[in-house]
Amino acid sequence: MKRVVLVLTLCALPLPALAHKVIASVFPSGSAIEGEIGLSNGEMAPDLPVQVFGPDGTLLGETVTDEDGFFLFQPTQPVAHTFRADLGAGHVADVTMSAEDVARLMGKAPTPAAVPVQAVAPATGGNALSDADRAEIARIVRDEMRPLRREIAAYREKNDLQTILGGIGYILGLFGLGFYIAARRQLKSRDAA
Repeated sequence: MKRVVLVLTLCALPLPALAHKVIASVFPSGSAIEGEIGLSNGEMAPDLPVQVFGPDGTLLGETVTDEDGFFLFQPTQPVAHTFRADLGAGHVADVTMSAEDVARLMGKAPTPAAVPVQAVAPATGGNALSDADRAEIARIVRDEMRPLRREIAAYREKNDLQTILGGIGYILGLFGLGFYIAARRQLKSRDAA
């Protein structure tokens, strides 16, 4: 009877929830702020409205994610920008880019005076890149980095889940060892009697 109660008690224990976390990040993209919003299971948030707030809570603007969960926002003030989006079911994305980073991408950040800048002679033969070429290279690099960011986030989530399941396995193994030792003692006491 005790074993039945024990088995029923173990079956009634709550199982770990296989939840997912909100992934939200922002980074400089030329003179704009690029960001991504999605869930750690790899689902991105397409066509999601994103509100942008200043440090005092005023609405600075709005944008919408594309079909891959990415958005672009052109800042107009060198202040901290907080991006918020409601993914539903209690999932809210909330990520901030600091005022220093915003000022830097707007070209309004102070440059360090202690570091001397050496003039570099332009390359001869017309090998210098135009601004359009630089912008295109930056766009290509950003597009190539997107899948890597998703894979890193998915790896982190998987690794966390593996660690949790491994810990549960150790606990169950210790319970099994305890039950084995208790059964051996019970058998020895029964044989001795």
